[in-house]
Amino acid sequence: MILPRPVSFVRGDGEVVFDGTVHVSRVDVPAEGYRLSVAADGVRVWASDDAGEFYARQTVRQLSGPGAFRAVPPDRVTLPVCEVVDQPRFGWRGVMLDVARHFLPKHDLLRYVDLLAAHKLNVLHLHLTDDQGWRFESVRFPRLHEVGGWRADSRFGDRRSGGMAGRPHGGYYTQDDLREVVAYATQRHVTVVPEIDVPGHSQAAIAAYPSLGVAGGGVWTDWGINPNVIVPEESTVDFYRQVFDEVLDVFPAEVVGLGGDETEGGDGRVVRRIAEHLHQRGRRAFGWDEVLDRASDSTAGPLPTRMIVASWRGEEPGLTALERGHDVVMCPERYLYLDYRQSDDPREPIPVGTVTTLEDVYGYEPPDRVLGAQVNLWTEHLDSPRRLDYAAFPRLSAFAEVVWSPAGRDVAEFRTRLAEHHLPRLDALGVEYRPLDGPRPWQELPGVPGFPR
Repeated sequence: MILPRPVSFVRGDGEVVFDGTVHVSRVDVPAEGYRLSVAADGVRVWASDDAGEFYARQTVRQLSGPGAFRAVPPDRVTLPVCEVVDQPRFGWRGVMLDVARHFLPKHDLLRYVDLLAAHKLNVLHLHLTDDQGWRFESVRFPRLHEVGGWRADSRFGDRRSGGMAGRPHGGYYTQDDLREVVAYATQRHVTVVPEIDVPGHSQAAIAAYPSLGVAGGGVWTDWGINPNVIVPEESTVDFYRQVFDEVLDVFPAEVVGLGGDETEGGDGRVVRRIAEHLHQRGRRAFGWDEVLDRASDSTAGPLPTRMIVASWRGEEPGLTALERGHDVVMCPERYLYLDYRQSDDPREPIPVGTVTTLEDVYGYEPPDRVLGAQVNLWTEHLDSPRRLDYAAFPRLSAFAEVVWSPAGRDVAEFRTRLAEHHLPRLDALGVEYRPLDGPRPWQELPGVPGFPR
């Protein structure tokens, strides 16, 4: 009944009434791990750190029944007598949330922190900038959020259809908003990793400061790859150094994303110089696996080996990065892009990408040598919290088990545990997930074209 599945769960005879009291002891167990005992003499937890204690309490919450996930949980519940030994398989258990294509209001962002924590996930990677929007308040360069923070319209459905939403879209987070999100996440043992995308996916910044770009133009209203990139001049690098310095003042995380992906005619020198700046400031740069291609640019020089590579174009780039001495986070689109459609059912709303089923996600096995893995939620077609819930869940629950639990999982057993125990928890949390047998009528978007592969 526990999700993610623990290393060991032994159920005893009987049940005990739980009044919320947990006796905690510090012992030498693996980081983020714990031992939990539910017995007649009370609930006891042994952990070596605060994170382990927190995850043990999440397990107690699950054992308490779906009511424990409501805003006002029961005062007293009945727990099964049991012994649990548990620890995570990977240290990086992440979710990339694209708030650039469609802005997610702060209260919904905080809600997603809670949802990650409830699944024992520990990294929230925020994609804060792209061609379609700039979501980070800049005190030094305010036009970034004042101009780049909104667009006049949005493509609705696949770009090949030519359809538009017919309304402006915008929003940005103040620096105080983001400090609040970071503090809230820290209390729940979630690290917030910011990303400012360069040298491509930069049209919102170019709209605000045209001298940054190879060509001008406004904030992009389309999806896809924009050929306009930032100019590879020292003045541009210096501009972004100042932007990243503001980011570092808001986000204390060691890891900071700089993008580096999907750039037609992009410049590896920009990526390397910004990565070096982040490392000089005591941080680690995090880039999509195209940064490995930039390393072949003779004008750029080698990438710093401290740079972390996110392998999205399959696993091969990640394996290459490992050979070159980089740490790697796996996020292959075939298995871990949760904006891709969940079945061949014609009722799937705006079907894009390949079919990525619950079983596909659950069956993914990251290599043991990597830091971990993350799912990516790109939001071109996820324009509201309801649409985000539909795309994310319950596949995100399956992913949580992939990165936490030992290898050798049983998908049939998981589906039973999911249906009987975990979906009721999501119901209590108000998550509008996709039912296992297909979308509900109000989750469909008939007539809005996608582009299935």
